[in-house]
Amino acid sequence: MVDLYPLARPLLLRLDPERAHDLMILSLGLGLGPTDTRPDDPVLRTSVFGLDFPNPIGLAAGFDKNAQVPAAMLKVGFGFVEAGTVTPRPQPGNPRPRLFRVPDAGAVINRFGFNNNGLEEFARRLEDLRGLGWPGIVGANVGKNKETEDAAADYALGIRRLTPLADYLVVNVSSPNTPGLRTLQSKEALAALLARCLEARAAAGPRRPPLLLKVAPDLTDADKADIAAVVLDSGIDGLIVSNTTLARPADIPPDLAAQAGGLSGRPLFEPSTRVLAEFHALLGGRVPLVGVGGVSSGADAYTKIRAGAALVQLYTALAYEGPALVRRIKDDLAALLKRDGFAHVADAVGTAGRG
Repeated sequence: MVDLYPLARPLLLRLDPERAHDLMILSLGLGLGPTDTRPDDPVLRTSVFGLDFPNPIGLAAGFDKNAQVPAAMLKVGFGFVEAGTVTPRPQPGNPRPRLFRVPDAGAVINRFGFNNNGLEEFARRLEDLRGLGWPGIVGANVGKNKETEDAAADYALGIRRLTPLADYLVVNVSSPNTPGLRTLQSKEALAALLARCLEARAAAGPRRPPLLLKVAPDLTDADKADIAAVVLDSGIDGLIVSNTTLARPADIPPDLAAQAGGLSGRPLFEPSTRVLAEFHALLGGRVPLVGVGGVSSGADAYTKIRAGAALVQLYTALAYEGPALVRRIKDDLAALLKRDGFAHVADAVGTAGRG
């Protein structure tokens, strides 16, 4: 894979960050993205939720909100791609500017507010992909429209429409940028929501793509215990830990720390990994976990896996390091697994807490 990103990076970083992202999506859609043709090391192959992944490194939701470039991102070398968050109706999101780089911290702050072109456009793109030949594992992350009072109705709409199309589905109740959304993580509300989502999946036809829940890192111990209990009682297939944080660590400059929105990138790595390990313990390894937050190296991915993640996702680091980062992470992760005597990545999941 020829890495041209170092040449483009200075120009992209001079642009408004949202404009730079839109330009990247446009370029990928035109077929101008890189292609990694090297096969992945067999040590990275894994089976999770009944799906076979060529490697455990995935693209997190938020990069491709409208399912415009999942095939292009799989060509970059990701083992899976998660598109969305998509809502039933198109919505513009919050006013601009709403994306802020924090380069010295390897972070960004966003307050997008589920800006997307709506469920029908999203679904048609997935239908077109299926018509052309499915490129790999593509998940769909669903949310609610800002003005919807019956949140579960919006999630159910998304799940019914996308169950025949996506390889897995994600219920996103953890963005900090939609008012009241995180209240859906409370025990009673979450149990009722997941019941509606499972009913919607069952009513959508014979396919049963895995259904996952994405949670925030900003949870109390009681919150985590309640969520774990609901996850086990509901019978959903997995948990993604975590979304962005409202916290502002000391290395975030004061002018940026004052910006509303969720913080992602390197400062999120430690707190999100801690929450991941706590959920692994609470769930007793009975529910597969996806670890996301601050991953920018093979060592980061390995730490997430040893903390309990069966799969790992990233997004923010791509903006700073470019698509060649994916290959570097995979190669370094494979070397670390072999160094420690693991024949398969699945063997390393949750081993950090073992004596």
